[in-house]
Amino acid sequence: MVLQFKPQGIYCPAGDFHIDPWRPVDRALITHGHADHARPGHRRYLATDIAGPVMRHRLGEIDLDSIRYGEERRIGGATVSFHPAGHIPGSAQVRVEVGGEIWVVSGDYKTVPDALSTPFEPVKCHSFITECTFGLPVFTWPSETDAAREINAWWAANAAAGRFSLLGAYSLGKAQRVMSLLDADIAPILTHGAVENTNDILRAQGFDLPRTLHVTPDLKPKDHPGAMVIAPPGALGSEWARRFRPASTGFASGWMRMRGVRRRRSVDRGFVVSDHADWAGLNVAIKATGAENIYATHGYTDIFARWLRSEGYNAEALKTEFTGEALDAEGAE
Repeated sequence: MVLQFKPQGIYCPAGDFHIDPWRPVDRALITHGHADHARPGHRRYLATDIAGPVMRHRLGEIDLDSIRYGEERRIGGATVSFHPAGHIPGSAQVRVEVGGEIWVVSGDYKTVPDALSTPFEPVKCHSFITECTFGLPVFTWPSETDAAREINAWWAANAAAGRFSLLGAYSLGKAQRVMSLLDADIAPILTHGAVENTNDILRAQGFDLPRTLHVTPDLKPKDHPGAMVIAPPGALGSEWARRFRPASTGFASGWMRMRGVRRRRSVDRGFVVSDHADWAGLNVAIKATGAENIYATHGYTDIFARWLRSEGYNAEALKTEFTGEALDAEGAE
């Protein structure tokens, strides 16, 4: 096999490297900067040049080499290349070829383009390792236009009523995508430090983000009436968030498609915005690879693998420590 499944994670014997390993290894190829994929402790890292800056911010002084999308690199007996995954800025699928056999590790991916991420590109292969965070037919995503309309209408109504709009969104990727949907003419956009730190890194790379104000201890909420306040989900119920009163709370996640989840999160509004493929996206992406062998990771793996087998694929579920788009924890953070 070109790739094997070891206790440390996905391993390539021909190149002696791992892809998104969850335990310390000598050489790690990293699909993107979320913490369940880019973990500390590896001796050497390889990631896209776009993902690199945020990885250094999160992991500190690491031995990190960068690679451009589509660039081929020979590692031992394997040829590797990184291809756009459309998940967050710099996210990649990793293509590994050994002796003419091609495997692709998807990492996390999204097939519908947004304003920030390099659009997903299907990669032809014999075997495809796919996420299936939202691998049920109930998960369908609205268009960017519809999502923007819904969020901005909520924000404008809150501002008109003298309320803050307090929105939970993961600090890397989701927060910036939500910001790209906002009508900045409604009121100021305020950000939690974790979000603003990521904003600074992406702006330095040339990403066009709307103007935001970092919520520091000396910021006075009353000076920014009707503001949109973007924070990691875990901060919504914190003392930090209680500074903004009165407020309506919201949460941006693919999980908002499921009945009862908004109530479970104890927020006023749920917005269906996900950086992962929905049911249709997963099926379209898998078909586009031309792969006969499919390995399903993190998500509804057993159900999704069973569906793929019914569609004629040789599919199986894999155990993983990836968390995907976490509902109750900051797993992706």
